[in-house]
Amino acid sequence: MIKIIDSVGKLLVSLGFVIIVWHVVTVSGMVNTQLFPSPIQVGKALIKLYNDGIFLDDFFVSLTRASVGFTIGALLGIVSGLLTARVKLFRILVYPFFNILRPIPAIALVPVAIVWFGIGEDSKYFVIAYTVFLAVWLSTHHGTELIPETYIRASRTLGATKFREFVEVVIPAAMPYIFAGLRLGAALAFLSLVAAELTGASAGIGYRIDEARQYFLVDRMFVGLIELGVLGALLDTFFVVIGKKVLHWETISN
Repeated sequence: MIKIIDSVGKLLVSLGFVIIVWHVVTVSGMVNTQLFPSPIQVGKALIKLYNDGIFLDDFFVSLTRASVGFTIGALLGIVSGLLTARVKLFRILVYPFFNILRPIPAIALVPVAIVWFGIGEDSKYFVIAYTVFLAVWLSTHHGTELIPETYIRASRTLGATKFREFVEVVIPAAMPYIFAGLRLGAALAFLSLVAAELTGASAGIGYRIDEARQYFLVDRMFVGLIELGVLGALLDTFFVVIGKKVLHWETISN
């Protein structure tokens, strides 16, 4: 808990510094505040959205979408990464196909997702899960491949079964890479969230940013961008703190 408070404190100090610089730049007349609003303008827009009940509604809608998509993508990514790295048949049949998928951005799949699942929540879960899946799969696969063969030979010498070897040797050895994939996947979940909410949505942070663009409400666009940034930073901080506890033998950078 102390580490979480410390990390959040550092985040708040950094935000405070940026806001001060931002305020100085806007009041100095160096920029057009219609295009680059001041912190005060953005703060007023935030208060207006909050009082109208829009801010929290969008927050929880987007958080739910990102959480569900992340969970689905992360679980599938970990399982697939372990299989493509350790099971030869699975690697031969599936690994090349996953490599083909990697360059395809999430936003390109939005029309396909809508055709497959409609404009409801399922299409958004699909787009987010797809992005998270590829990040977690690649990191898990790479980490599992890098496990020293001496670890495997030692476990077999000690009489470990295939299952016990997998659970007690392979997964713990690959865990730093799995965790790195989860951390990256969490960031990408919010990236793909915006893409998913640009079409067929009536609420959410991405939807609200696009709505503000249509009416040239730049201050509201900034509210959405800051909301995404802070939410992503807090989630990343959470993963760093948990990672330091779970992977106590590894160095997890902030």
